[in-house]
Amino acid sequence: MKNEVVEPTTDVAQTAISSKDLLQMWQGHRKLTRRVIEKFPEKELFSFSVAGMRPFSDLAKEMLGMARPGLDGIITRKWDAYSDAKSISSKEELLAKWDETTAYIDENWSKIPTGRFQEDDVAFGQWPGKIYWMMMYFVDNEIHHRGQGYVYLRALGIEPPFFWER
Repeated sequence: MKNEVVEPTTDVAQTAISSKDLLQMWQGHRKLTRRVIEKFPEKELFSFSVAGMRPFSDLAKEMLGMARPGLDGIITRKWDAYSDAKSISSKEELLAKWDETTAYIDENWSKIPTGRFQEDDVAFGQWPGKIYWMMMYFVDNEIHHRGQGYVYLRALGIEPPFFWER
């Protein structure tokens, strides 16, 4: 039996994941990353690194700097400058900003125009591609940096949260 390519009919949706499911996936990753932040002792969150990598606080600030401005760019088609939240200097501030951003994402996700995920744009004036690709980049970037956080926690003798508990 040959493998045949079956072309979709015009009434089949052209998405592999719904907007609602994409939001749930992203927020699941954000909840897990928040738990990684919580595991860090205050001092090590801002100072500990391995092999010259940035401290986890800097990585979390980068994620914050992409999340809200990235969502705003997707919604408005106007991409403000990427911001890495440099002014955050305590674990309490970082977690508060994380929670504020999470709530902002939930409150504004529905403002993404229908069909927007298939449109081309240039995120932050530097990354061209489809909007769905940009969303996946935001998530991939977070997973990548969270993995660094797991290495740091293990090097500090701290058990990180289970990665599958999103």
